[in-house]
Parts: sequence; C-alpha cells; structure tokens
Amino acid sequence: MNDFKDKIEEFKNYLLINKKYSNATIESYGSDLIKYYEFNKNKTLNDIKSNDIKEYLKHLKKGDLSDKSIARNISTIRTFYKFLLIEKYINHNPTEFIELPKLKKSLPKVLSIEEVLKLLDIELNDHFSYRNKAMLELMYATGLRVSELVNLKLHNIDFDMAIVRTFGKGNKERIVPIGDYALDSLKEYIINYRDGMFKKNINDYLFLNNHGNKLTRQGFFKIIKKQAETKNIKTEFSPHTLRHSFATHLLDYGADLRTIQELLGHSNLSTTQIYTHISKEKLKKNYENFHPHGK
Repeated sequence: MNDFKDKIEEFKNYLLINKKYSNATIESYGSDLIKYYEFNKNKTLNDIKSNDIKEYLKHLKKGDLSDKSIARNISTIRTFYKFLLIEKYINHNPTEFIELPKLKKSLPKVLSIEEVLKLLDIELNDHFSYRNKAMLELMYATGLRVSELVNLKLHNIDFDMAIVRTFGKGNKERIVPIGDYALDSLKEYIINYRDGMFKKNINDYLFLNNHGNKLTRQGFFKIIKKQAETKNIKTEFSPHTLRHSFATHLLDYGADLRTIQELLGHSNLSTTQIYTHISKEKLKKNYENFHPHGK
C-alpha cells in the first residue's frame, strides 16, 4: 500500500508548489492524511468508498476529537481527493456526499483598550523585556498573525517608510504600516538589545529566544499569557488575541471593513465580517449596562 503514502507526498508537493501553502499548513494536511492512511492501509485508493470514510469519521469521534477538528480532517480528505481526481489517480470521489459537522459559531476573544494598555505596560529591565515590549507593540500595531510575527527578519522592517513586509497564507506578500509606539520600541530593542541575545550562531530573525534562535509560536504565547497574568487580565486568551483586538478596535474607531481586510490579509471579506459581530455584541452589552431601561 506504499502507493497510498506516495500519493500523500505528491499531494504535499502540490500544496507547496501549486498552492504555495506554508510549511506548517502542509504538515498539518500531511498529519491528517497519515492518520487516514493508517485506518485504510489494507485498501487501495480506488477501493475506498463513502461508507469507509463514514467509518473513519466514527473512529475520529470515538477519539474525543472536537467537531472543529473533525471538520478539518474532512476538509483535508476532500482536498486530497480533488487532487487525486485532477491527476486521474482515481475514478470516483468518495467524499462527494460526506457532510461537515455543524460548528457552533464562536466569536474570537478581544481585549478592551484598557486591557491592551495594561498588556503593553512592561517593566523594561533586560534584553527579554525590551524584546517583549517590541513584539507586543508590533503585534497590536499591525495585526500580524503569530506565525507571521515569529518569522519576521530584520529586513522585513522598513523604518524610513514605517512599514512591515510579511508573507501570509498562500505565501502572499502584505505591507502593513507601523505606528510610532511600535517603531520606537523596535528601534530600542534592535539597536541596544537584540545582538546581546545571540549565543553561538548569528541569524537575521527579528525576535530571538533565550538560546539566540528564532522565537516559536509557543514561546510567544507563553510570553503574552504570563504578561496577562502579571497584569491580572482575566479575558480568556488565544495566540491571536492581539490580532483580534487590533481589528476590532480599528472597526470601533471608524475604519471600513475593506481596509481591515487588507491589513489582516484576508482573501475574503466574509472572514473579516466576524469583527462586525463582535462590535454589535459590545454595543448590545453597553446598551444593557448603561441605558436606564436596557434590561
């Protein structure tokens, strides 16, 4: 059944070359498909029918996976079969009538402006505190994804133009303006502290960890979570909390959705529209809290 595995590798190359997906996304697809292969390794690709896929989904549910994770697995398998059909490796698509589980729509968690100011109020006393200040200021000023933030290199920051160049989903370049607060923090960190973080090997990543290497997504999340605990911020956190807060605060202060879409790097406006729901929720809460007959 190695042919099955070979097709998964071909598919990953297709995502890299034709679709220009990021390495992290490709690895996620590959991981999902290897689990699918392990379940069906006694069958050829053309032997697998819709009922086999339904059995696999039952198997995933038994593993206590969330509906969101199961939906992602289905989406991965669907995309894989579309590729196999395009390449004429199979003659039917067994995912054609497989339905995605209905997902509850949950709004992303957003910090208030007061909470953001608390988060950015970092006591500056060493290399790491200046790095953290620069990093969080930049995240809130630009709305970068965490993956984009940790992959930034020195040349991605243009101080003269006050912009950051980043590559988002689909490896698409995006240019985002940077405000003065973030620029000042970046200059302080880069000029006076960054080089002192190297141990042996030198690299050009912007944000470094305690080993002098590129900071990871997990490292970033630990930093922001610890800072939130230090400042007694109770709002539930995700790695993208500052990105969501950036977009919501822009909308609250009058920015139009198209501008926010460009800044966030969303390919579809419908993705950006979730922030209008957050603003409506906030409006409703304010009405209930402050109008005499609001409740």
